[in-house]
Amino acid sequence: MVYFVGAGCGAPDLITVRGKNLLEQADVIIYAGSLVNPELLGYARKDAKVYNREYLTLEEVLAVIENAEKEGLNTVRLHTGEPSIYGAVREQMDRLDDLGIAYESCPGVSACFGAAAGLNLEFTLPEVSQTLIITRQEGKTGVPDKEKIRSLAAHQASMAIYLSAGMLDTLRENLIAGGYSADTPAALIYKATWPEEEAYLCTVEQLEETAKAHDITKTALIIVGDIVAHQHYGKSRLYAPDFETEFRKIKKSREKE
Repeated sequence: MVYFVGAGCGAPDLITVRGKNLLEQADVIIYAGSLVNPELLGYARKDAKVYNREYLTLEEVLAVIENAEKEGLNTVRLHTGEPSIYGAVREQMDRLDDLGIAYESCPGVSACFGAAAGLNLEFTLPEVSQTLIITRQEGKTGVPDKEKIRSLAAHQASMAIYLSAGMLDTLRENLIAGGYSADTPAALIYKATWPEEEAYLCTVEQLEETAKAHDITKTALIIVGDIVAHQHYGKSRLYAPDFETEFRKIKKSREKE
């Protein structure tokens, strides 16, 4: 059996209880190299076989898994953050299907949520944004034409941008050309939730200069949108006294006698 486990975005205690249990029980662990906090490997059994994926091709990863299956061993494929977001898991799963090897997935905390927690942000502020777009600037890996940054920027929703720290000049141009104003609030977060995390507030126009000033070229997330400033937002109806739910009824005031 193979378990795709989200390691969380940095801090070792952000792995889920389920993920930690799977790590502790694993016979074989294949982890995502420097993207995974090495402290998590401390949960592994002393006799577990541990492999760094950074040194392995997909074929070599599959060979390790296939050998483990032949020996009746369980494998944890430890991915950074949340495996379903830029985790390249589908191609692994398809190959496992071809080999007749069963697998399950265990979710993890992605960097955009770790970063939001560190900055105490809410992505869905009433009357500001009710939509979060998770995307990336096109680089070595292309994106569909309808999902270019310029197209997505037209929505002016909250945006969490991955894998783009080395292309901030192009990103800035596309964000502004697509619809964000140059002074739209933004945040640049390096290694969210890691001990060495750095977070900087700026504007879309200042993204590149902010990164240069702090020597940030990779492993950073960009958050864009007015939710970063969290000003002039509407109040949620959730707490309104005239908002009735299944559990909370509207309290009617007594008429004066």
